[in-house]
Parts: sequence; structure tokens; C-alpha cells
Amino acid sequence: MSRRTFVFGLRAKLLLMSLFLFAIPWLGYEYVWEMEKYLRAGQERTLLGTVRAVATALHERPRLFDAQASYLSVEKGRDLYAYPIVDPIRLDGRLNDWRQQQHALTYDDNYLIEQSPAYQPGSLSFSHMVGKYRDYLYAYFEVQDAEVIYRPQNSLRIDRNDHLQIAFTTPAGDFRRYLIATTGPGWLTPYELDTGESVSGIRPLSPEPRIQGSWAQTRQGYTIELRIPLELLGSKLSFAITDVDKIGGEPVATIGTSDVGDADTLGTVLVPSPEIEQIIRGLGHTDSRIWVVDRYQRVLARSGDIRNSDGIWSRNVSGEDEQGWFARFEHKWLHPLYYKVLTRPPKDFIDQFYDVAQLEGSHIEQALTGEAGSDWRLTPDNKAVVLAAAYPIFIEDEVMGAVIAEETTNGIRSLRNLALEKLFTLMLAIMLLGTLGLFLLASRISSRIRRLRDQSEQAIDEQGRLRGSIEPSHASDEIGDLSRSFADMVQRLGQYHHYLENMSSRLSHELRTPVAVVRSSLETLSMEDEGAAKSVYMQRAQDGLNRLSAILTNMSEATRLEQSLQSAERQPFDLAEVVTGCMQGYQLAYAGCDLQVSIAHQPLEIEGAPELIAQLLDKLVANAVEFATPGAPVLVSLARVQRQAVLEITNQGPLLPEEMAGRLFDSMVSVRAGGKGGQPHLGLGLYIARLIVQFHQGQITLHNQSDRSGVCVRVSLPI
Repeated sequence: MSRRTFVFGLRAKLLLMSLFLFAIPWLGYEYVWEMEKYLRAGQERTLLGTVRAVATALHERPRLFDAQASYLSVEKGRDLYAYPIVDPIRLDGRLNDWRQQQHALTYDDNYLIEQSPAYQPGSLSFSHMVGKYRDYLYAYFEVQDAEVIYRPQNSLRIDRNDHLQIAFTTPAGDFRRYLIATTGPGWLTPYELDTGESVSGIRPLSPEPRIQGSWAQTRQGYTIELRIPLELLGSKLSFAITDVDKIGGEPVATIGTSDVGDADTLGTVLVPSPEIEQIIRGLGHTDSRIWVVDRYQRVLARSGDIRNSDGIWSRNVSGEDEQGWFARFEHKWLHPLYYKVLTRPPKDFIDQFYDVAQLEGSHIEQALTGEAGSDWRLTPDNKAVVLAAAYPIFIEDEVMGAVIAEETTNGIRSLRNLALEKLFTLMLAIMLLGTLGLFLLASRISSRIRRLRDQSEQAIDEQGRLRGSIEPSHASDEIGDLSRSFADMVQRLGQYHHYLENMSSRLSHELRTPVAVVRSSLETLSMEDEGAAKSVYMQRAQDGLNRLSAILTNMSEATRLEQSLQSAERQPFDLAEVVTGCMQGYQLAYAGCDLQVSIAHQPLEIEGAPELIAQLLDKLVANAVEFATPGAPVLVSLARVQRQAVLEITNQGPLLPEEMAGRLFDSMVSVRAGGKGGQPHLGLGLYIARLIVQFHQGQITLHNQSDRSGVCVRVSLPI
């Protein structure tokens, strides 16, 4: 029996089923994602609580907002914002120490205050910005002027040269004007002007040493750096650059942030409030960046850095430094694998609101209408998610500004990553142990089933004869019960097969005596009664008795052969000589049949019993002659093929039925429709032939010829 190889066996199925264990990490991953959503919602509510608490500290404190409360509107270019300056500025006329020049505004012909007919459009412009560093307001002017005219030495006039005008109100509300006209590049001295007259025609008043600065000439014109003590400044401030194209000439044009001639025409300046910064810094919200803006969304104060604002959840993640070999293994091998899927919260993302003067957003607009709001946004590089919440500041039931707090979700992402790391590690261990356990279980079950299969195959040979038994298993599970059932079944089959094997011999033995009694009785009756001896009934009784005797003879022959094979001795002999001798006898016995013999090699010595070979030839030649078409020859050939002697007996005649293939060599199997000449056939001839071939360790096959003209028996015996 050919053994089938199971490509998709029990172990493969269990291993496939174990793949469903991978669904557990996926479920855990989805659970952590859901947890992150709830944490984000909690962070949003916490941040709203934070801005509400900060806004509560600023409610009903009008002094903090008086400076900007009188603004009716904010106009870009006219109203100035002093950016916080981190590093000190050196007043040398060089602008390389201004790190926020991207915020500088350009003033050109659109900001003309005065001009003469000699002015050429585009001949004068400047870039300008102001900033706050400690107790000073810093400003710089990068002027584009093709002809720089300095104040002549010993000249009492200060308006017949290029100059800068400064006008502001003091904290007490007094209007002040200053003019800077230098005789050359270098340290400059501002002069205070009489605020009751125009610049033209007046004489300089006293110098103002508290306003300091420097003038430097460039290829395009000149630059001015200066600083003004904040104690001099109120809420209004304006600058104006006047261009003079020739020495002692009239001013050609004046471009400024606003008209510096009157206090009412001055622009405003918003300086970040130290008092508000002190308040929000004192609240100790180091996990958030907090802004305070006025009702025009201009930044009044700021505290904190968004890169360090991971929220309160970051405290649960930081400081965890596990030690031990497994922690080192996890960090070295598992974490790189996990972070193929996970992403680490970045610290180097782009913060577009790092130094802005004005904030925008739907949450701020909502807060300025009196309602708290929140907003989520991605950083420009899509690396971080920022949560912002805003809450209004009320003074006498009027919204004067808003408090904005911002945090990244890095703390939650770190907490999520930590949870997923623990989950993945735990699930990986469970899956490995589960898969190993299932594999071992499957191997154990598969091994027991294969052993039971091998015992079953060895218990019955290819001809269906029992050759052994099955050892019952003592296991108490289903496979053990199946093994015991198989063992009991094989044992009962063996008993039944033994009964069948001995049935012919017992029948032969038991029937011989009654047959002898019947035969002697018929002979006695024939001798005593001559009429009875000639009757048709007596003749029928004799014929039936003869057939019964033939049956007993055939049954006895098979039984004797099986018994004789157990004690037969093997000896070397010439097969060709035996075949030749037998064929000579068959030609006499079957004189009416054309027997043709072909022996290619001689001698062909094999080891066995020559009388059994002769008995084999008797059965095969008798069958061939019986089934051969009348007049057609029966061919008997013997040849050596490699290390085997091949004997073939071929006859023309009826073909073998396909459904009987493989069963013709079994006992009691016959394809004859009826016995020849009324002789019974038990189907023992080919069975005896198979026993003889097996005794000689050969093989016998029976098949139809390729041209379907007859049948060929092929016997292969080892040499």
C-alpha cells in the first residue's frame, strides 16, 4: 500500500490555527488606540481647566490692560509690536545680532508723510523693527538712500540733512519728540524738539542721553540702531526717516510709521507685559506654553516652550529606567522591532508660533467672543500634534483678551508607546509559548496517529491477509481508545481469517467420508439392481458425486500446497531446462493447441523448487490453453532481463475485466462464466500460482496485451 504524504497535516493545521494568536496583539493595539483617544479628550479638558484658572487670575485687573485698552484698531506698520529679544544687542550699526529680522517691516512710498516736487518715487525706503530686551526698547532702521547727507560740522540746524525723528508719549501721557542728525557714522546723540512747532526752522534743544544708538553707512544707504528706556515710553510711538539730497537743502521726502507731528497721529507700540509674564510664570505651568493676547490677538505675554510642553502625562513616562538583562534585551532587540510600527514623539519639530506677535486660530476667535475653545493642529513638518485651548479674560463683563495654553501630545504618545511595548512583549511571549505548546501537542498527536497507522498497515498485507497484530495503547484519551478498538478489530479479523483459511481443509476432511459413503452406496446399489444402475437418476447422482470429488480435490491441493511451502527446501536448478521439459509434455497433452516456445537464454539458474515451478507452469499453461482462441497459438517465452528470469505466457482470447484487476490472484476468485465440460472452478489456480511465485521471491502480473488481442501472464524470478 502506497503511503500518502500529508502536505497539510495535523501539525500544519494546528500551526495555522496558532496564527490566530496574532489577532491578540492587534486587539491590544486597537485597545491602546482607543485609550489614547480618551487620554486626548482628558488632556483637552485638563488644558481647558488650565486656561480657565490662568484667566481667573487675570480677571478684573484693568491695570494690566490699560495700555492697550484704548486701541480702537490695530494697523500693520503703524502700530508696532516689540518682539522679545533673547540675546543682547550691540549698538554698532550692524544688524547681525538681530535674530528676528524676518519680522521687520518695509516702509516705502506707501508710508510717505511728506514729499517735495523733487522726490523721485522709490528713492527712499527702510526696513524697521522694534524689540524688547530687559528694560529697553530696541529699534533698527535699514535705510535705502542713494545719497546720504550728514549734518555739517558746526551747523546749528538739524533738519538740513538726513535724519530720524522719534515721537512718543510718556507713561504720564506727555508728548515727546526727538531728532537724530549725525555729522558722520558712529555714536549718535538724539536731540529733543519743541513739541509745539514743526521740525523745520527750529533749533535743537537739549540732547537726550538716555536714548542711545549708532549710525553706520552701507552701500545702499545707512543703518541706525538705538534703544529707548521703557520708563520713557507710554503706549504711543512713531518713527520717521527724512531724506535730504544735498547739503543745506530742503527735505525731499519723509517716510515713517505714522505722522510724528502730533500726539493724536502717533501709532501705538505694544510691549510684552512684564507683569503678566510674571503672573503666568508664577503659576508654575511648566507642562504647557501659555500665551496672553489682547482683544486684537496680539501677544502680551508668553511663558513656556512648546518643545517641553508634553502635558501632565509625560511625568508618568519620564524617569523610568529599567535595569536587568531582559530590559537590555528588550531595548536592543525588541524595541527596534516595535518601532518599525510605532513612532517616537519628536523633540525637533517646527514651531511656527515660536516668536509670533499675533496669534490666530478658531479657538482664540471663540474665546474673544466670550466662549472657551480648543483646537488641534499639526506642526508644519507633520511631526507633532499640538493641542491649544483658549479662555476669555473679562474686565467689567467685557472681553479684554484671552489666555491660550498649548501642549503637544508627546506625553500621551510616549505613554501609548510604553503601553504598546509592554503589550507587545507580553503577547510575544504568550504567542511563542502557545505556538511551541501547540507544536509539541500536534507532534505528539501526529506521532501517535502515525504509529497506529504503521501498525495497521503492517497487520494486513497487500493481499488482505493478516500478518500481525496491533498493540493496544494504554492512554486514556481518544487516540488510545481508537488504538484499543483497532487492536480488538484486528484480533477478531484474525480469528475470522483463520477460520476461513482452515475452512477448505476442514470441509475437505469432513466431506470425504460422506462422499465415500455415498459413492460406495451408489456402487452397491448399481451392483444389486441393474435397472437402477441404468436409470437417469443414478447417472445424475454419479455426475454430482464426481463434481463434488473434484471440488474436494482442488481444495485439498491448495491446502497441501500452503502446507508444503512451509517445509519446502530451496535448491539451485536450471529454469530453462524445467520449462523446456514441461513444454514438451504440454505439446503432447494439448495436441490440438499450437504451443510455441521461445527460450532466449540457457541456462537460467535460479534457487527454488523445480517441482513447484512445474506446478506453476501447469496452472498458467492450462489457463492460457483454456482461454485461447481456437487455432491461435499460445506463446511461452523465457528470457533474462538484468538480474531476473522473465517468463511470459501469452494467448489470444477474451480480455480480463478491468474491475477484476488486482483480485485475480486472490483465493476463490474466478472470471469463468462456467466450468469447462461441466467441471467446477473454485478460482484457486492463480492463487496457487501466486503462492509459488512468492515462495521464489518473485512477482507475477496478469494484464491485457497492448493491442487488446489477448492476455499475458508475466512471472519475474530473481536469478
